[in-house]
Amino acid sequence: MADQLWQANPLHRLLPISWGEITKALTTLAARSAADPIHAANAAANLGLTIWREAAETWIGSAARWWGLAPARPEAGDTDRRFDAPEWEQHPFFRLLKQSYLALSAYLLQEAERQAEDAAERQRLVFHLRQFLDAMSPTSFLPTNPAALRKAWETGGGSVADGLRNLLEDLRQGRLSMTDTAAFTPGRNLATTPGKVVYRNRLIELIQYAPTTAQTHAVPLLFIPPWINKFYILDLQPKNSLVHFLLEQGFSVFMISWKNPDAAMEAVTFEDYMTDGPLAASEVVRDITGAERVNPVGYCIGGTLLAMTLAYLAARRDERFGAATFMVSLLDFSEVGDTAVFIDEPQIAYIEQQMLERGYLDSRHMSTMFNLLRANDLIWSTVINNYLMGNQPPAFDLLYWNNDGTRVARAAHSFYLRNTYLENNLIKPDKISLLGQPIDLGRIRQDVYAVGAEKDHIVPWRAAWRVAPLTSAETRFVLAASGHIAGMINPPSKGKGGYWTNDSLPPPATAEAWMAGAQRHEGSWWIDWAGWLQARSGERRSAPPVGSVAHPPICDAPGTYVLEK
Repeated sequence: MADQLWQANPLHRLLPISWGEITKALTTLAARSAADPIHAANAAANLGLTIWREAAETWIGSAARWWGLAPARPEAGDTDRRFDAPEWEQHPFFRLLKQSYLALSAYLLQEAERQAEDAAERQRLVFHLRQFLDAMSPTSFLPTNPAALRKAWETGGGSVADGLRNLLEDLRQGRLSMTDTAAFTPGRNLATTPGKVVYRNRLIELIQYAPTTAQTHAVPLLFIPPWINKFYILDLQPKNSLVHFLLEQGFSVFMISWKNPDAAMEAVTFEDYMTDGPLAASEVVRDITGAERVNPVGYCIGGTLLAMTLAYLAARRDERFGAATFMVSLLDFSEVGDTAVFIDEPQIAYIEQQMLERGYLDSRHMSTMFNLLRANDLIWSTVINNYLMGNQPPAFDLLYWNNDGTRVARAAHSFYLRNTYLENNLIKPDKISLLGQPIDLGRIRQDVYAVGAEKDHIVPWRAAWRVAPLTSAETRFVLAASGHIAGMINPPSKGKGGYWTNDSLPPPATAEAWMAGAQRHEGSWWIDWAGWLQARSGERRSAPPVGSVAHPPICDAPGTYVLEK
């Protein structure tokens, strides 16, 4: 009922909240608390005591400051950016409101942890309660957001009028405007590294980037990005382009740009993604460069596709691919973080029904899931900025890319979801067959570089580490600071971030043991990776031409597929 009422509200198109699941989580906690009245009474008393103590300290502190007897009390360990406005500490009403909210939040989450019957239920309860608590934060409402109230006063209500206009425009467009969509266009100020599309089929355009050095390493690089996103996360702007960085290091770089499928492509299979994707691309790369081998790089689920392709080729004794890199890639789906909340048999059945009706999975479904994993950063901060403060969305390249998703072909996506998230078949030798060939990750033997991200909500770093024990490859695992995107797109020029390595021999047997012996380095992991690649990419020789007789340039990078909406 809660979900049905919410679906009738036009705001549901802007705020993807599952009130039905939230109601279910709250009902579960209430029922279990009622079954244990003694604990419930003690917990409620402790909550009340905490709020009463905060109230007393707030009013006593305010009185002391009024009389000049004490400075404002610093908030020890408080790093919640939602409460950065000085009023949250200095004004007694707002300070008590914040402290009460935080105390109630802690109480509900602790009860979810305590009452859950197993790890899966605990994850589900905590996730949906966090969605509820994020939505109910006092910062999300104009009357209880001091920064928004201050701006409304300073602008004579102008910010409120601007916020209302922003809200009405987003309702008209049916989406939450996280960034200024007019500020960027691929080929104009994103994905601008010079290059040519040298091959095109129904699923990919292959981009060859123009070399920036007179000589390049003999073994070229082939990027396999996720097919649920557009490739230019790897080539945003020159200052943060991984492609540009690699070209400067003397590598020949090729990039797969996936087609944005429509209903006519619903029967495209996962095997088609392999044959028309990395297999077809590798043939073109070898023809243009004359190299016997290509070093592949798989990003996110592009890495999952890469692993399956490598296992398929290993079974056929095809050695076209050399040293492989996996960027925040899942092979073992037993630990998938909060994405597990969205993926079970009923939900996959629902997704498949949607795909049967449309012929593809709408990109908004994937976007909604990923945004909910970081609701405070991606949803509620936008609500506050656009609607309460009346500001225009910022011009931010990462958010523009995040909002520029792609559809997913029905048959391929169904195969992927069922064999990975639902059944975890990839780690079972010979359980999956591609083109009639059973595959086994244990057959993968070429050197591997795997990188995870410390705060990744999509591919938990311990799961990214599992690339090592699942293959027979000599694997170098590196852990980058930050999350799924910011951890990967961290150019050395920023001088920020860090990463961990562990060169122990024999290699640690568990992710925890790896971390216990790891050494932290300041800066970008790109430098470490470039050194690893250089040792496995052959000597330098004259840079290859862009295109060949068999594969002449078709058009300028970034091509046409990336522009499809």
